[in-house]
Amino acid sequence: MALLDINHVDIIYQTEKSETEAVRDLTLTVDEGEFIAVVGPSGCGKTTILSMIAGLLQPTNGSVTIDGEKVVANGNVGYMLQRDNLFEWRTIESNVLLGLSVQKKLNDESKKYALSMLDKYGLGDFKNAFPTQLSGGMRQRAALIRTLAFRPRLLLLDEPFSAIDFQTRMTVCDDVYSIIKNENKTAVLVTHDIAEAVSMADRIVVLTKRPATVKAVFDIDINSPTPLKRRENQKFSYWFDRVWKEVTQ
Repeated sequence: MALLDINHVDIIYQTEKSETEAVRDLTLTVDEGEFIAVVGPSGCGKTTILSMIAGLLQPTNGSVTIDGEKVVANGNVGYMLQRDNLFEWRTIESNVLLGLSVQKKLNDESKKYALSMLDKYGLGDFKNAFPTQLSGGMRQRAALIRTLAFRPRLLLLDEPFSAIDFQTRMTVCDDVYSIIKNENKTAVLVTHDIAEAVSMADRIVVLTKRPATVKAVFDIDINSPTPLKRRENQKFSYWFDRVWKEVTQ
């Protein structure tokens, strides 16, 4: 059984005067441990699909399940947004523990796990620092650890590097990818950056323009250990061109 199963899903937004079809007959499965990237034309509904997977938006038709169970908000899905959304007046430790506290999941065991993640990924010495004292990459690591503190079965990444300058982005991609793989997490990345998708994903799903459905799926067979090394691989340009053509045609 796939970890994530999206089965013939439609999403239609309705108002008193009109309706907008955002997603049409979308079917997709993601196996445990996979890293999937979703790309497509601007405005095709990528973020809408992530909201649906997170249980924040219910499909008009079809079903979305994780481990065979219907998804619900605040369930076993972690959601990492475009910006780190760290509170500047809270320490890194306080920021990382905040979500657990709000959802009443903070206890000795969950706190120990979250703080161990800070130590494991190089932020233990900065747990009493404030976000403004950290680099962009360190902030992004803290935001990811805050999300992983819930021990989600599935991790959703919505343009997580778009607010970071290009040079820093290369390092942060490597950091985030390494943490996700080390923790054996299943991830779905939405991005407009095809190079980013090719450098990180096991599979790339290309969506049509709205209403979104699956246009093509590519298995990326680049055998390199990190996103940066993937960009240096001779197959990188081949896959970039393949995906680019499918998105733009």
